Amino acid sequence: MKKIVFAIFLISNFVYAQPEDYQVDALVSPKTNEVVITVGGDEADIQGYTNRAIQMAIDALPDAGGMVKLNQGTFILKDAIHLRSNMKLIGSGEATVLKRAKGVKSKMAIDADYAELKVTVEDASGFEVGMSIQILDAEQPGCWDVSMGTITDIDDNTLYFDKYLIRDYHAEPGGWVSNAGAGVSVRHAANVLISDLMVDGNKENTMPVDGCNGGGVAILYSKNVVVERVHIKDFNGEGMTWQITEDVTIQNCEIEGSANIGIHPGTGSPRSKILNNDSHHNAKDGLFICWRVHHSLVKGNKFHHNGRHGICTGHKDTDVVFDDNHIYNNGSDGVNLRSETMLNSPHNNTFINNVIENNGKIDGGYGFGLYSHAKNLVIKNNVIRDTGGKTQKAAVYVAKGFPSFTMEDNIISGHLEGRLVKE
Repeated sequence: MKKIVFAIFLISNFVYAQPEDYQVDALVSPKTNEVVITVGGDEADIQGYTNRAIQMAIDALPDAGGMVKLNQGTFILKDAIHLRSNMKLIGSGEATVLKRAKGVKSKMAIDADYAELKVTVEDASGFEVGMSIQILDAEQPGCWDVSMGTITDIDDNTLYFDKYLIRDYHAEPGGWVSNAGAGVSVRHAANVLISDLMVDGNKENTMPVDGCNGGGVAILYSKNVVVERVHIKDFNGEGMTWQITEDVTIQNCEIEGSANIGIHPGTGSPRSKILNNDSHHNAKDGLFICWRVHHSLVKGNKFHHNGRHGICTGHKDTDVVFDDNHIYNNGSDGVNLRSETMLNSPHNNTFINNVIENNGKIDGGYGFGLYSHAKNLVIKNNVIRDTGGKTQKAAVYVAKGFPSFTMEDNIISGHLEGRLVKE
């Protein structure tokens, strides 16, 4: 391999290109002709085990992109890893661990206003330049009302950051600032691969992360992103989230122990592919398909031992095929089509060749709970059963007003209330 030398200058936790300062000896692969920069350990191009070390490698890639290769070891994340277009972030298997640093939080001292780049808190001790930051209040506690960014400076109890506030936040009641953030973040990027690593959310020692903006892996405003062989565990929020995306593929991943949802595609994300993943022991759903996820494929996955549903889908989530999944031992329904109006229901969805068994372990439930007004639903060639625990009360529950649907060639057994229960 031939070497390419990149110059990096580090000022106050930010990386800028400068001549003849810090040298990164990157290799060019003869097979792919891409730049490869290694991180972690004495033999690596960049030796540190921090998010700053990884970010330095990412920022050193040329405009055409390349690969950042992470060696074995535990990398402590005070901020997310921020990826860019045309790059690969490749670990060395589960021995490469990206672990969120200990959480810090404080109440706001005064209101923080729309388009400001600062917030004053009651106690800034514990916050550091370069940390992620999450800002919310009691009236705006989640999703698109939450502001996220990275701390750029601290002056007494005032924290400065890199992204404008998107709302007015009130100190009273309940204005909070924390260092909550994602593990790996992909924003406004295309053609990205993330593979062969573990993200440890350090749930017991971190602050909750909003699920629309952050997660073990969080993908926003992006397209053509592949995540494969990534193990996400114990994230204080959602394991895997992608919003306002196109053509995202999540495959051969394990997501466990999330404080909210395991896998969360949403907000207009067509052509998602969710393949051969294992989503289990998450506080809510194994897979929560949110708003306007359409023309997508969910195949070969296991959704089990989650606190609520195995799969939950709803608002305009249309034309999705669910094939050959194993959905079992979840707290409520195996599959839940949540309540929506006729126009907003998840139409044209197909469930084929799945095994749905022994759900309702916490609250009782059904193999399928049909609460929307979805047209053209097909439930075909599935095994739907309760094998002895008597928790999955019926194969299918149909709420009042649900349209007619196709149900054929399913193998159904063991339910106390039988095959079909109608409201």
